[in-house]
Amino acid sequence: MGLKPDHWITKMATEHNMIEPFAPGQVREGVISYGVSSYGYDIRVADEFKIFTNVYSAIVDPKKFDARSMVDYKGDVCIIPPNSFALARTVEYLRIPRGVLTICLGKSTYARCGIIVNVTPFEPEWHGYVTLEISNTTPLPAKIYANEGIAQVLFFEADEECLVSYADKKGKYQNQQVIELPKL
Repeated sequence: MGLKPDHWITKMATEHNMIEPFAPGQVREGVISYGVSSYGYDIRVADEFKIFTNVYSAIVDPKKFDARSMVDYKGDVCIIPPNSFALARTVEYLRIPRGVLTICLGKSTYARCGIIVNVTPFEPEWHGYVTLEISNTTPLPAKIYANEGIAQVLFFEADEECLVSYADKKGKYQNQQVIELPKL
């Protein structure tokens, strides 16, 4: 299983609709970059966010998540409060082939500002808009720019297809259309 270069990503995106919309080159001028990179694809954050709030003193429980612990926000720029967290989604809709696994890591521009992007791997045959977890680790408010790069997806192609894909096991986060909160 090896890292796939840019020409493989372009081929998969154009022939199999793996990434929609797809930017075949790196878009950089005036924005945090997105599009095809040397060995991956830089995804963008959409203009929809869920920002953590303590207004209702809810407890964060992954088995019984209280949606009141977040406020919805839509805009070109999202301000994440100090030492806080937001959920967002990608602009791109991804369709991961059965013989591929991805790892997604935050972009260095944000990391150098103390903003950490955490995304779990996209399993074989998972598809949907990616829910992004964005942490502001600083004691200052942090700006996130909608419709610009936020993280890089690295693609790994297996020598053989997996026996059970995410679609086969009917994964609970399949075909995400919106920012998905934790599910049990």
